[in-house]
Amino acid sequence: MAGEPQADCLFCKIVAGEIPATIVRESETTVAFRDINPQAPTHVLVIPKVHHPDAASLVAAEPQIAADMLREAGQVALDEKLAGSGYRIVFNTGAGAGQTVFHAHAHVLGGRGLNWPPG
Repeated sequence: MAGEPQADCLFCKIVAGEIPATIVRESETTVAFRDINPQAPTHVLVIPKVHHPDAASLVAAEPQIAADMLREAGQVALDEKLAGSGYRIVFNTGAGAGQTVFHAHAHVLGGRGLNWPPG
């Protein structure tokens, strides 16, 4: 069921403390941790503590938690001193867009030039 922890979900296991992660921020509704395969000098994931497969399903079911994620992503950028040089917040949705863990999450990327389009 959406919102409930999923036994086979890597990010649900991080939220539960079953899998270690380098946590940089935690709020009542979110956890932010360093990506284990960084694509920029700063690459932090911000996830909701509740399970939803992607950002669209999260915002449809729990818009306040989606807003919490964006607030926390902005705070990560401030904490990591990215606000002055710029940063990107990315939500990948679906395997074709590069989503590999089907638990909503935002990537906070910065610390290098981030030309558009990416890739």
